Amino acid sequence: MSRILQAGAVLLLLTVAVVAGLKILEAPVGKSATKGHGHGHGSEEHVHGPASATMSDAKVAAAGIQLEKAAPGTLRDALRLNGVLQPNQEQTVQITPRFPGVVREVKKRVGDLVQKNEVAAVIESNQSLTLYELRAPITGTVIERQIALGEYASEQKPAFTVSDLSTVWVDMSVPRRDLRRVKVGDTVVVDVEDGGEPVSAKVVYLSPMGAIDTQSSLARATAANPDGRLRPGLFVTGRLILAEKQVPLVVKLSALQTLENRNVVFVREGEKFEPREVELGDKDGEQAEVLFGLYEGDVYAARNSFVIKAEIGKATAAHEH
Repeated sequence: MSRILQAGAVLLLLTVAVVAGLKILEAPVGKSATKGHGHGHGSEEHVHGPASATMSDAKVAAAGIQLEKAAPGTLRDALRLNGVLQPNQEQTVQITPRFPGVVREVKKRVGDLVQKNEVAAVIESNQSLTLYELRAPITGTVIERQIALGEYASEQKPAFTVSDLSTVWVDMSVPRRDLRRVKVGDTVVVDVEDGGEPVSAKVVYLSPMGAIDTQSSLARATAANPDGRLRPGLFVTGRLILAEKQVPLVVKLSALQTLENRNVVFVREGEKFEPREVELGDKDGEQAEVLFGLYEGDVYAARNSFVIKAEIGKATAAHEH
């Protein structure tokens, strides 16, 4: 009898084990975190919930969303410096009357372009009572005018200041702790803060003097300004490049958003933006290396990506209701 009871108990235990095993096999499998191998390649893992936002080209443009392609890039270890744009004094001249007299004609005003040898004003000499012309010695832009029609013009005061603004100076303040890191010839990436691309320039001068009030010294770079975008008097930010590193895939830092506590980039396919989870590597002040999650050539929202996040958030709220 005892043997029969023991056999029944063993059979019962085997039955329980089999049922438990079936329950484990039927249990839902969680989302895999496995990513693909290789630089920038992944399994295109998406985020739960409404996984896209549909936006036409017109809506993308109206929202100010800038599209770029994921591509190889350069990360830079840089020193951030505050600066101001100045006229290039080596290409700036003053036009001063040769003889004192009365201004009879003014042909140029501030902002006007002037060609070399072009007449800027006509003055009646007090000595001979004859008219003579003030001509520009260089081609450039009138950045200052100190005479007016009918006014007395002195040979001791410049009538005009003309500057060739095809290049400008970028004057930057270097804190004393960083002076040893800055050298003539260093590259500076200048952010004009107008929404356009940064401008590259070279350091051409380091002041041997320091400023008492700021305990900093001047570093000056010369930047090309063919389209007049760099306007003297405006503040800028310079990133002085200390080291560079080439990486297989980068995206703009402004492209990164967080969904469900994950770093995502919004990739565009057709008129849809889909959040793509990314694993990041090194960063600099503008870009981040992508280790996994994107392919080279993927079109993504590089600027104003928060608009897409908001669109997906609204869609998620509507879906839950």
